Amino acid sequence: MLAITVHTEDGRRRVRVSAQELAGLVARIGGEGDRFLVVQRIPDLPDVFAQVWHEAGGTWTLEHRAGAPDRHFEAVLDGPEAVTAVTAALTGWARQQDGWDAGPAWARLDMPAPEPVPPLDLDEEERGELEARVREVLVGGYATRAQLAELAEDYLVSGDRRPVSAAQARQLADRLWCERVAEQAAWEGETDPERLTRAFTALEAAGITARENFTCCRTCGHAEIGAESAPDARGFVYFHSQCTDSAASGHGLTLLYGGFDGSAETTAAVGREVVAALAAAGLAAQWNGDARRAITVTPLDWRKRLVG
Repeated sequence: MLAITVHTEDGRRRVRVSAQELAGLVARIGGEGDRFLVVQRIPDLPDVFAQVWHEAGGTWTLEHRAGAPDRHFEAVLDGPEAVTAVTAALTGWARQQDGWDAGPAWARLDMPAPEPVPPLDLDEEERGELEARVREVLVGGYATRAQLAELAEDYLVSGDRRPVSAAQARQLADRLWCERVAEQAAWEGETDPERLTRAFTALEAAGITARENFTCCRTCGHAEIGAESAPDARGFVYFHSQCTDSAASGHGLTLLYGGFDGSAETTAAVGREVVAALAAAGLAAQWNGDARRAITVTPLDWRKRLVG
């Protein structure tokens, strides 16, 4: 798999696609509503991306930005080999291969410099409260940079008072994001959230719908999990965003589960399968076997690597 996310014109976001899948996405663009791809590396970094635009019967416009607006480059490709050239360039860019950009004829675009962002006009208490909440969601590990910026912009809103502008919010979110990326660079090996994902992947393959950071609360999660499930799914397990916050704060992770037939017997059976999958992935679970009780994953070292 390539360590990238791919965004398409229809609003879909694909995480860690294969080189073959990326080639298929490139080859298909050109029709109405499906004319471009935006590709970001994992973890996403500000002002680092590649993108391609193509309309049926026209040329291919390939761009990449290398860390700043004055490092934004464009190449226009045409002819029967254009698809192959674009795919090769994007794949090489994703893999950060030496010489990935040697094929296309690149030209630097004259992009306008961003407007200066005024400093936040907040007192120490508000600034601390804002940064603490953004860091909490950031450590949770599921938010994108855009989602963090939206959170930062809206968090202190009260009536008509909006003390944080969109530009200030992006600047704050990007600063904290880059700090976390630098921190995670020192992590080695598989982390507990990655073990959790491995357990959930195994449960999904076994017919139990498994979702991470799913909805905002138990009520919404139980109401919506059925729509996520395959017709033959026997049951479900998930944790919602408040559970994520708790895990990120060092308090363990609560898992909610059940059987789709509503019986206590099926729910307990699903609980046993969840505990077994966690154990197989190297995680400890606390559960007394009672179908009315949630499963708690603890101890848990919540170091979730960012995607973006």
